[in-house]
Amino acid sequence: MEDKYYNFSEIEKKWRERWEREETFLSQPSDKPKYYVLEMFPYPSGRLHMGHVRNYSIGDVVARSMRMKGFNVFHPMGWDSFGLPAENAAIKNNIPPYTWTTDNIAYMKSQFKLLGVSYDWSKEVATYKKEYYKWNQWIFLKMLEKGLAYKKISFVNWCSDCNTVLANEQVEDGKCWRCGTEVIQKELEQWFFKITDYAEELIAGFETLKEGWPERVLAMQSNWIGKSSGLHANFRLENGEELPIFTTRPDTIFGVTFMVIAPEHPLVKKISDPAVRAFADRLKNESKIDRTNDEKEKEGIYTGFNAVNPFTGDKVPVYIGNFVLMEYGTGAIMAVPAHDSRDFAFAKKYGIPVKVVIDNPAVPLDAAKMSDAYTDEGVLIASGEFNGLVNTKAMDAIIDYAEKKGFGTRTYNYRLRDWGISRQRYWGCPIPIIYCDKCGSVGVPEKDLPVELPVDVDFKGSTISPLTQMESFYKVKCPKCGGEARRETDTMDTFVDSSWYFAKYTSPGSSAMLDKDSVNYWSPVDQYIGGIEHACMHLLYARFFNMVMNDFGLVPTREPFKKLLTQGMVIKDGAKMSKSKGNVVDPDAIIRQYGADTVRLFMLFASPPEKDLDWSDQGVAGCFRFVGRIWRFVNRHTDKFKFDYNTSAVVDPQLKKILNELHKTVKGVTGDVFERMQYNTAIAKMMEFVNLLYTTEESLSQAGGYSDVISEVFTKLLIMLNPFVPHLSEELWETLGSKSMLVDASWPAFDEAMTVDDEIEIVFQVNGKIRSKCTVSADIAKEEIEKRALADAKVQEHIAGKEIAKVIYVPKKLVNVVVKG
Repeated sequence: MEDKYYNFSEIEKKWRERWEREETFLSQPSDKPKYYVLEMFPYPSGRLHMGHVRNYSIGDVVARSMRMKGFNVFHPMGWDSFGLPAENAAIKNNIPPYTWTTDNIAYMKSQFKLLGVSYDWSKEVATYKKEYYKWNQWIFLKMLEKGLAYKKISFVNWCSDCNTVLANEQVEDGKCWRCGTEVIQKELEQWFFKITDYAEELIAGFETLKEGWPERVLAMQSNWIGKSSGLHANFRLENGEELPIFTTRPDTIFGVTFMVIAPEHPLVKKISDPAVRAFADRLKNESKIDRTNDEKEKEGIYTGFNAVNPFTGDKVPVYIGNFVLMEYGTGAIMAVPAHDSRDFAFAKKYGIPVKVVIDNPAVPLDAAKMSDAYTDEGVLIASGEFNGLVNTKAMDAIIDYAEKKGFGTRTYNYRLRDWGISRQRYWGCPIPIIYCDKCGSVGVPEKDLPVELPVDVDFKGSTISPLTQMESFYKVKCPKCGGEARRETDTMDTFVDSSWYFAKYTSPGSSAMLDKDSVNYWSPVDQYIGGIEHACMHLLYARFFNMVMNDFGLVPTREPFKKLLTQGMVIKDGAKMSKSKGNVVDPDAIIRQYGADTVRLFMLFASPPEKDLDWSDQGVAGCFRFVGRIWRFVNRHTDKFKFDYNTSAVVDPQLKKILNELHKTVKGVTGDVFERMQYNTAIAKMMEFVNLLYTTEESLSQAGGYSDVISEVFTKLLIMLNPFVPHLSEELWETLGSKSMLVDASWPAFDEAMTVDDEIEIVFQVNGKIRSKCTVSADIAKEEIEKRALADAKVQEHIAGKEIAKVIYVPKKLVNVVVKG
């Protein structure tokens, strides 16, 4: 048959329309085992980028291949559609955020369809729709009832450019995670979610997740939660007021020579000295990153207060320091300069005594001669009844002593802070709270939900939220007393939206937050796919939220995602693709030039999923050539294809070799797809097999049994190709005469016996150097292969006249003849 032109534009359009018309990817509960595959939903910025294409291509391979494995696959998509970019675009272009977002979603959805991703669009959700964010508000009120949502005045991370608060997780190297502006500290009254109540369970959950999550992500979350054990001890000011501290080093507590408090500590408000107050005010505005930077010089000022060490009775001065944070521990620390380098530098700077309490057994310490702290293991001295104990062994004994005496307790501390969710911007979910002078903070009654976000707003060129200036929004009646009241004008952190969307997909139109039957059937997500940059934000918040929902009886499991794949970035010219670097490749343009199947194939072939991918124009062109080779080969042999093939009677050795290589390929690809998720090597194996077909095409196409062999080849190869290049493979399958779609086919089986070579190649060596090779039967006996090696002409050349010391046989690999001289 003549080569037929591969019109990818027409073919891809045909199959997209058929999948949509026939609702091919519509999902509903069935008797099959369920499989929920999900990629992190995108922010509707306007256009998909190549990072998106890679992420969603990976997810589609999982969805399509698991469907072929007999699973009832659930593969939804939606939009993380609140947030600052829409608001900033509105300010810049005078476009209402609602309009900007809606238009962007429509365009990006068309791009998804262009790629041929197998989404069930009937489950689509968009977080900016009131039907969605109503349930943000509902669960906020439920959390408020349970004490998991609360409001307090605190120092918060403030981005002056975005005009809003940031959670700790949204501050990167002291800068705003979105715009890069230096973050300052600002005192505000904010709403918080009590994620710290779940700190211990979040840690315990790592045991459940370790089989399916990358070790790196779990380590990042563990470090972020930052659990540490130690002593909570009550120092006291001279007036009797308690000054509690937390320390992980109770073995050094006899060596305390000063205390340091955070500039935000309540004690500072009791200081009358204006110079001290001014010093504290200056420190408050420094970023937390700067204050905890070990390289930054430590500053302090004496408060005028002294504290009493409950272990020794010693009075020690209390300083304000730039290296203590109010949100870690108690906001006050004990300082032991002899055994902490930071404390040592501070003590030397301000002339504070150094007291050694852990001695070096090898070289006894002299405080007057020390140039830095001694932080190694040692023996306690000047520590009362604990003298002589190895310091690491003394910790428990000292804590026991404190508990017995009543001035300390064994406790745990966490770096994790409660999640501040208040944002001072417009484009987000309104917080459902009303403030009344008589009744205080009042939750909006459930019957009045949702609190709708006005869509007709005027920013007046400012980043200040227009909600604060709209009386029609904030002036309301108190639901309790009916008096004049004011609605909360802050909106929720958009990470709230993405902390439960995966559950909402199961029942997007339900009259409750979640439909119990649907969420119980589909949950949890079996395979989640997204960037590692979300390890300590979205992925941590989603785990917390899922635990809360489970406690409320809304979802069936504690953890939301059984397995996690963190895909690498797309790199071009040595840097991540971005508009600012000018190295962006437009997916639409590449699809127009090569087709969606080629783009998908390159994204899956160029690198393992978890590694960064280097963009290559030559690589894309190479994948296009491969797609074309498959197209041409199949079309040249359609007249040989039959559905009722039987290859059991094939005797031609070359045809049998083709069959053996086919079964090896099926075995290898099956392992790569379902066990290792190494799609690049799966594609490489199929490319090698297609090369074999081309090299044998002319000599074998007329051989007896060729029709049966090529029929089995096409059937199994096209099914395996389908998750990667769905349009091409469906078209070829139809060309071969099928009335059913490949997407509904079963993944091909392989015969283990046919993956074992009948013949193998054995290398002959002399003293470790290759001298010859030989093709032999795979089941050849050791004695026979050694005999052949010694008889080989080239081996004979190198052993002639020499004494053979020994012959080493490595089964199915080599024979090494070791000679003397």
